[in-house]
Parts: sequence; C-alpha cells; structure tokens
Amino acid sequence: MTSITKILTHAFEKDEGHVHINMKEKPYSNPYLVGVGLGLVLLAAFVIMGRGLGASGALSTAVAVTVNKVAPEHAAQNNFYKEYVGDENANPLMDWLIFQTLGVLVGGFISGTISHRVKKEIEKGPRISTKMRLIYAFVGGGLLGYGAKLARGCMSGQALSGGAVLNLGSWAFMMMVFVGGYAAAYFLRRQWI
Repeated sequence: MTSITKILTHAFEKDEGHVHINMKEKPYSNPYLVGVGLGLVLLAAFVIMGRGLGASGALSTAVAVTVNKVAPEHAAQNNFYKEYVGDENANPLMDWLIFQTLGVLVGGFISGTISHRVKKEIEKGPRISTKMRLIYAFVGGGLLGYGAKLARGCMSGQALSGGAVLNLGSWAFMMMVFVGGYAAAYFLRRQWI
C-alpha cells in the first residue's frame, strides 16, 4: 500500500448501529527530504533577509518590549533591552524573526492537524508522574533558554545558521549539545522506559 493510500485510508468500525471513522496518522516525512528542504529555507533566508534562522531573538525582542512597556526607565538604562527595543522610529515587533517564530507555531499546528497528531496529552514514561514531567520540562526549558543567551544564539541559530557558515563556535556548541544529551540520557532514561 503506498503512503498516499495510507494517508487517505479511513478505518470504519460499527458499534451498536453507530459508525466511527478513525483517521489514521500520516507517516512521518522522509528526514533526508526534510533536511534538504530546511537547507533551502536557510539559503533563502540568507539570500533574502541577509541572515540565518533562529528563534531566541524573537523571544528576546518580546521580553524587551514587555519590559519597556512595564518599566521604561529600566529598559532605557539596560544595554540588553536597548539593543532589542531600538529607537522610536521602528516597531521592534515588526522584526522578521517575530513573524518567523509565529509562522513556525502556526505551521506546526497546521501540519499536526493535517496529519492527525494534534492531541491534548502529556507525553511521559510510565515511571514518572505528570507533575514531575512538567517540572522537568519547565526546568529543562529554562536551562535551554539560559544556555541560548550564554551561547549567543539558540540551537536553531547555532546549528543551522552558524553551522552553515562554518562558525567554529557553532560546531563546538552542537558537539557539546550531543555530549550533554547523551550524558543526561543515562541518568534520565528510567523516566521514559
């Protein structure tokens, strides 16, 4: 059966006079084709926008704009916030990274909906509670965000954009991401199996 046939197949079940339609999940995309597509998107970003892809800049801009609205005196005295807020001539929320990040969120939701993978659930292993899973996710996300600021770029910015221009620091960063991931996996694997 071809993958297109699998995608379009519905399984019908009869249960006491009712017909239930079970939509089958679509198979995942070929990772090699997706990699080529991502490379073409990155190339287009460099050619059209003059810079690569990344996500932490959008979050930094949103935080800086929020701080500027709540405490403008503090934002005016802080070099980090001034860098993202800019001058009064341009709205910092009109930065293309904001639209890129929104597009990733909307595109991911549309893709998940089309492939029938949008579900309200918390993925976790059998040996961990939902509360601990959420705590681990929050702590891990916080560490990742902090690390992104220390590394001067998120994983997508470092790996894709920095790696594409052969930035030595980006390659070293990604090697350490894998080393750290494998080292942590040894201690956390029991939570998932």
